[in-house]
Amino acid sequence: MEFKTNRQVVLASGSPRRSELMGVTGIPFIVRKPQVEEPPIRQGEDPANYAERLARLKAMDVAEHEQGSVVIGADTVVHQGGNVYGKPADREEAKAFLESLCGTAHSVSTGVCVTDGEQERTFSVTTDVGFRDVPGWMIDRYVDSGDPMDKAGAYGIQSGGALFVKEIRGDYHAVVGLPVADVFEVLDEIGVIAGGEGDEP
Repeated sequence: MEFKTNRQVVLASGSPRRSELMGVTGIPFIVRKPQVEEPPIRQGEDPANYAERLARLKAMDVAEHEQGSVVIGADTVVHQGGNVYGKPADREEAKAFLESLCGTAHSVSTGVCVTDGEQERTFSVTTDVGFRDVPGWMIDRYVDSGDPMDKAGAYGIQSGGALFVKEIRGDYHAVVGLPVADVFEVLDEIGVIAGGEGDEP
């Protein structure tokens, strides 16, 4: 499916996975990578709220340079028992993350901020993921592949990390990095999609 829009849509992300997911919507868009430093989580801050804060930070950074456009920012946080697993700094941290997550359940929260300079919708989608208890050699092999290094939690559910997954409860696309159905719904609600329900006659 393809949809027309009455304004330019901008994805504020350098993630190729988010670009692929945004392409699923059938909405034409351009990509602008935000130039911001991601602040650490605040003490006592809910991980889902943290993901929303980062998404808004990215969206607002790009929106400053794309006035008149509708900007979508997103950020994904992997968390378990109050611990947040970001992108691993090196091989050893990636291995430590995976060893901690294997054989247990964790949550993945993707925050999204959609803004056109006047309207703003910020929300998050949280999905629960259960990992199998896999042998150490499998973790080593996956880490050696390099796939975990640019991903929150040190795994990609859409790639080699799929071998660790036992079950998932929630939105698969939110785990990959963008809850596309929710994003489409918000764009329609604020009248971005030409001929959509939110588009004024």
